[in-house]
Amino acid sequence: MEKGLPTSWDLEVFFAGGSSSASFAEELEQLSREIGQLQTETAEQNGNVTGETLNAWTTTVQSILERLREAESFVSCLMAEQMTDTRASRLNNRVQTLAAEFGQALTGFDEALSRQPDEVWQTWIQQPQLADAAFYLAERRELARRKLPPEQEALVSSLAVDGYHGWGELYNTIVSGARFTSPPEAGEARELSAGQMHNLLSHPDRSVRVAAFDEWERVWGSQSVLCADALNRLAGFRLQLYKQRGWSSVLQEPLQMNRMSEGTLDAMWSAIEESKPQLIAYLERKAKLLGVERLDWHDVEAPLGNAGKTIGYEEAAQFITERFRSFDPQMADFAETAFRDGWIEAEDRPGKRPGGFCTSFPRTGQTRIFMTYSGTASNVATLAHELGHAYHQHVMNDLPPMAQEYAMNVAETASTFAELIVADSAMQLAQDPQEKLALLEDKIQRSVAFFMNIYARFRFETAFYAKRSEGTLSAEELGELMTEAQETAFGGAVERKHPSFWASKLHFYLTDVPFYNFPYTFGYLFSTGIYARALEQGSAFADRYVELLRDTGRMTVEELAQKHLGVSLEAPDFWRSAVALCVQDIQTFLEMTE
Repeated sequence: MEKGLPTSWDLEVFFAGGSSSASFAEELEQLSREIGQLQTETAEQNGNVTGETLNAWTTTVQSILERLREAESFVSCLMAEQMTDTRASRLNNRVQTLAAEFGQALTGFDEALSRQPDEVWQTWIQQPQLADAAFYLAERRELARRKLPPEQEALVSSLAVDGYHGWGELYNTIVSGARFTSPPEAGEARELSAGQMHNLLSHPDRSVRVAAFDEWERVWGSQSVLCADALNRLAGFRLQLYKQRGWSSVLQEPLQMNRMSEGTLDAMWSAIEESKPQLIAYLERKAKLLGVERLDWHDVEAPLGNAGKTIGYEEAAQFITERFRSFDPQMADFAETAFRDGWIEAEDRPGKRPGGFCTSFPRTGQTRIFMTYSGTASNVATLAHELGHAYHQHVMNDLPPMAQEYAMNVAETASTFAELIVADSAMQLAQDPQEKLALLEDKIQRSVAFFMNIYARFRFETAFYAKRSEGTLSAEELGELMTEAQETAFGGAVERKHPSFWASKLHFYLTDVPFYNFPYTFGYLFSTGIYARALEQGSAFADRYVELLRDTGRMTVEELAQKHLGVSLEAPDFWRSAVALCVQDIQTFLEMTE
């Protein structure tokens, strides 16, 4: 890995000029014209649409789908790199409007698919040029039959821009205006962005963590009334729409979007619940090592041993690339390109949005990764995680846009698999016992996050929707629900909870994916099971892994697991075996800390 790697991403290759880009403005105008034309054509259909017309519309839909994803990625990058960029916010509103208009056009397209007689449909869908897109098209046809009449769905999409999606965007407004003061314990007081402040919550010095957490709770508590307003409106919109469609469960949409059954979800949570005693034992041991009776929220992710040492960005890049190479040289070559060509925004500076993400530019065949890199072991894991997302997209770039529309849960599979490769290698190479312990503990943190933290989010949202169906909830009531969910999920092993977590977490405000939580846990455990196969089969598994990734947009997760792993996801056995691998890490940790 060469020296002098860029720590800021290059967005100019897509549309030069950032939020003032003339070429991006022109692209949005062109998209608007094409979406308008498609909308007109699909709205004027009479009777059964011919196969020739459907072919033409399918080609147009795929073109718009690809370019709209590119536009959405571009504005999300602009807003993340500088939260006060008001031009980027306006562009985002424009793109959201285009997406809604495209949704209206798709409603007409879906109607045409659903009105095809079964015999005619079967003949049309079996055309060779539709082979890769057939699953996606059939999925849209079936869903259209379970929704409102097309004209009503089109109206919903139109009104959602300034209603539903508008409430979701309120989070970006709130977090961009939030100002945090670094605690005196962390050095000279200075104003921090939410992303910088969040890094202090896992600082190795407990006094810094306590002060940072107090400040985090104070600021988000001051914003809680606005946040509660946003969440109540988002949930109210969803519940009313589900009621009009005749959908009885709030899980129907997220399960459908993730192409998984409720049986699979139940089997996964059941296997995790069985592991709760071991997870609690780990948390109790960690409390003892930190010298406290019980952990507080800000202690759960606190580093142990040498995990607090700073790891340089270039050192991290080299290590990740070498670890990827041990599994698949093509994966390593891809990572080198991402590091070298400015695909990663890693700089630690004010003004950035908190969190991390990977977003795709399918038309250009590139991806971009966003995070704030401060040199922790957790940062290295995040970097590997996001590169896993990017590689997933990379191996699908030659597929048609409809075949690239994979769900969040399998997206998290690729990212977590990459993270596991790096985490396991780091532990095996560690010579110093304290370093090995620190790395092991950082790996176990993933299990705690996915089995407990994510489960708390899932329980919170489930309880919130049940109560929201009876009326709006106050900020205090939301805090109580969050505290109760954390108490249950962590089995009482955490003393001080994080009552304002619901306010601070972006995921609760996302309008494109409801219940943005359980797919993370699915991806973590599914990838753990895949990783076990990789360990058994060695380098021979690399090609099979790529084939599995390429199928993620073309089948349900149950079909995916049966085809590539030969297992049933609706039975607990696969999940138990994956959980067992995580529990082994805890057992090793307990033995090392006796």
